[in-house]
Amino acid sequence: MGDDETTDEAVGLGTAEGQDTPGEDGTARVLRDAASRGLDVEVVERPEAGSLEEAAALLGVDPGSLVKSLVVKRHDGTFLFALVPGGRSISWSKLRSVVGVNKLSMPSPDVALAATGFERGTITPVGSSTAWPVVADERIVGRRVALGAGAHGRSLFVDADALVAAYSATVADITD
Repeated sequence: MGDDETTDEAVGLGTAEGQDTPGEDGTARVLRDAASRGLDVEVVERPEAGSLEEAAALLGVDPGSLVKSLVVKRHDGTFLFALVPGGRSISWSKLRSVVGVNKLSMPSPDVALAATGFERGTITPVGSSTAWPVVADERIVGRRVALGAGAHGRSLFVDADALVAAYSATVADITD
């Protein structure tokens, strides 16, 4: 595993000081970005869940349709989003190979917030304060998926193929 951090806790969407219009939450930023890209999304309110299976049941989807948007830090200080289907984890060796670097790591919550404008548990590439590159695991292709939606207690549903196209994402096998 080397210097790579093996934690792949879902990094979520939230709000950050100075990132949103006054009185606006992260979901409004998500919706504005989606509209600007012609990306059809649906935001739903959801209760807290104690497990992946419980979250999937609450949303009426299979666990693989829940996608973690993970912020990953490169050795040069830049970031990328890794889209990982529920029940799977980043394969650091696969992701390093796809990205073409020797070292990747998971940033601290404060660094992830500064990089995206979203708190862990709410992170998504949609509406990020910086448009970092997106790498999507190949297993999300062809599905309707649920991601963070910019605020706690909300999920964003989107067609994964449309998401990949809207963000010119790299699609590859990046998980175990």
